[in-house]
Amino acid sequence: MKSALLIPAAVLALAGCSKPAPQPAAATAPASAESFPAPSVKDVPAGEYKTDPMHSSLTFKVFHMGFSHYTARFGKFDATLQLDPAHPEAARLTATVDPQSLELNSPPKGFHDDLMGQTWFDAKAHPQMTFTSTKIEKTGDNTAKVTGDLSLKGVTKPVTLDVVFNGGYPGMQMDPHARIGFTATGTLNRADFGMGFGIPAPGSSMGVGGLVDFTIDTEMTGPALKTGG
Repeated sequence: MKSALLIPAAVLALAGCSKPAPQPAAATAPASAESFPAPSVKDVPAGEYKTDPMHSSLTFKVFHMGFSHYTARFGKFDATLQLDPAHPEAARLTATVDPQSLELNSPPKGFHDDLMGQTWFDAKAHPQMTFTSTKIEKTGDNTAKVTGDLSLKGVTKPVTLDVVFNGGYPGMQMDPHARIGFTATGTLNRADFGMGFGIPAPGSSMGVGGLVDFTIDTEMTGPALKTGG
């Protein structure tokens, strides 16, 4: 959030147009979680939680030429979550993403620089993407919709994340701080943020789709384990 959120999302431009990417289904817990006890946010203490960068990722996909969903990621992002387990709907999340940390698969020479230019991220003028939650709505015991303001390339628009609480604990001897984990998914239209270049004309598949699907998987560390004494 600021990871779990989260944030964000971005796009990369490879040219032209494409069929719109399908809207993603609501986030669900990883299949591997089925073998573990049901998580409860009540298992963790109240307080401030921050992104553990070693165990967090922010990836996104855009539909390319009607052939595949091109996938890339941002390597540098951070989030802060103020959480009261008794009132999770009152949590506050803020997040930042460094657009310069965009990581691409085998990019052509100069392609990363092009994406940082004015047509795309305009990273010199806008060195950060930010997300600030404005509403959290519980949709289940461990799921919620988190709506917030995403600022990208000087434009601020509301974006909603489907968030799953994967689990947490108050800390242990080898890891003496509380730890929580989330998966968040969402979709944005890049044209809404001034990145409309290359979106296909109706009926065409030559280019890159306007919808950007993104996924945030994050672990966050929080208050230190309380010990007796």
